[in-house]
Amino acid sequence: MKKITLLSLVTITLLSCKSSQLAPVREDALKPTAVTQPTPHDTDDPAIWINSKDATKSIIIGTDKDTDGGIYAYDLDGKIIKKSIVLKRPNNVDIAYGITINGKKTDIAVTTERETNKLRIFSLPDLTPVDNGGIDVFIGEALRDPMGISLYTRKKDNAIFAIVGRKTGPDGTYLWQYLLSDNGNGAVKGEVVRKFGSFSGKKEIEAIAVDNELGYVYYCDEQFGVKKYLADPEAKDDNELALFGQKDFKADNEGIAIYKTGAKTGYILISNQQANSFMVYAREGADGNPNNHTLLAEIPTSTIECDGADVTNVNLGAKYPNGMLVAMSNGMTFHFYDWNIIQAAIDKHQK
Repeated sequence: MKKITLLSLVTITLLSCKSSQLAPVREDALKPTAVTQPTPHDTDDPAIWINSKDATKSIIIGTDKDTDGGIYAYDLDGKIIKKSIVLKRPNNVDIAYGITINGKKTDIAVTTERETNKLRIFSLPDLTPVDNGGIDVFIGEALRDPMGISLYTRKKDNAIFAIVGRKTGPDGTYLWQYLLSDNGNGAVKGEVVRKFGSFSGKKEIEAIAVDNELGYVYYCDEQFGVKKYLADPEAKDDNELALFGQKDFKADNEGIAIYKTGAKTGYILISNQQANSFMVYAREGADGNPNNHTLLAEIPTSTIECDGADVTNVNLGAKYPNGMLVAMSNGMTFHFYDWNIIQAAIDKHQK
């Protein structure tokens, strides 16, 4: 693969953009540590799988959103190393560790397949289907079209849940939560355990992220704000805990990623899609209130119209000693950033 300069990358991605209202990449935009090989169609959302035996061999999973699409695996240099079976418009993707299938602990990637109204589940790192053709979602609803997804692993019992959003849906039950488990025949099944989520009606809900350790789920009610709920369905509490970022975004608030600096501290990064930047909020809240998430910084990035992002604090080797941020960009690519670059930009804003 030829070396891609920031200037050539910007040229390529601008030519491929679908909107005539895009903001240009700013001169002070952070340069990516690596850029992936392009996919054939339209990248949308990434997830980071940590190799527990050797973190330097961790991989990035990303969706290529088209009728003839799929999910791709990349190494830490951005090289495509594997592609899944063909999927019909896979949208968002997330990863969970250690679900039991046929008595064996298995790491999985779960993606929404919009044109079939299903969840598709693949074992990692081999991307082998383990879903017996997929799990139907939003059964009985007039509005289905699954888009966003985040996986929640409950601390007390390691139960794994998929929290799923759709292209559009009713206020109060926009999101459905599914318990994922072994169906007894070597595949994963899903059981609806909860329906929740307020919706402004302004645009849609796509970006969803879960903080497993603190037990919160965040989602972007696009062009309205970022919402926060408890993630555990057994809490039987569907009250909205927080609404923030309402005046912070140029238009769409999109992909969400949560970077952890401690047991309860860190950052919530949210794509300011049309401004080509990330808005940064304190994971722990502010003023002694864990639900008071005020803006800390805006970080301009090389990405164009970022839809989805993921982040980790795990040492992935010399290029990413404190982890990495992965962000989708138009041009059918994902951009990788050494976390130290992101942290330096946040610190600069705090001075």
